[in-house]
Amino acid sequence: MSQQVLENQFRLFDAEEHLEFEVLRDILGVEMNKGLLWRLKDTAHHLFRTDQDGDVNGQLLGWCLGYIFHEAMKLKEDAYQRESYGGRFMQLKEIGLSFEERHMVEELSKVIDQTRESMRREVARIRYIIASSRKLFIRYLPDHRDNALLARLLYDRNNLVRMVFAEEYGPLVKAMYGDRPELLYQLASQSLMLGGWEREAVLAEEEGQLLSSGAVKAGSE
Repeated sequence: MSQQVLENQFRLFDAEEHLEFEVLRDILGVEMNKGLLWRLKDTAHHLFRTDQDGDVNGQLLGWCLGYIFHEAMKLKEDAYQRESYGGRFMQLKEIGLSFEERHMVEELSKVIDQTRESMRREVARIRYIIASSRKLFIRYLPDHRDNALLARLLYDRNNLVRMVFAEEYGPLVKAMYGDRPELLYQLASQSLMLGGWEREAVLAEEEGQLLSSGAVKAGSE
């Protein structure tokens, strides 16, 4: 979910060199009202960094998610500066100024241009770390292939997972379930049944059976 929010903003920046400060503010939040990305960072810190002798892929994921959070914080501040102060400089250029005043405005506006360059670098770094995180998930998650709740998440939010992993979705399922991708559906069905979602459990089981019988190509899943 965090990736989708950030990538939508990055596409806006690609097209218009503009970011919506309110969106970045909401996904980050503040200490007393943490946003989605802040909560994700805290969860990753708790999950991956408490065991320093644990899976190195997990530790790297913890680092990546923390890095994304702090880089997004810088991006939010730059977006605010560009939105608040950049507009003022544009207004100043519209009014009548003396030669000295215009020269000063032009000199100071260079800082706004530098802020835009900072934003471009921050966007590129966050995108790179997100891409690296996808690869780390493909290495980390196979150790949890028997986790029925994980399978249920991948099943329930399949459209979102596909959008985030894109061409790496196939390698993710392959890494986790090998030549038996139907296990994802079977485990999801077990979790749904335990939760009392009987109709949904049956549907998941049927999808797994179709996949197992070859009616659905594993590569497309």
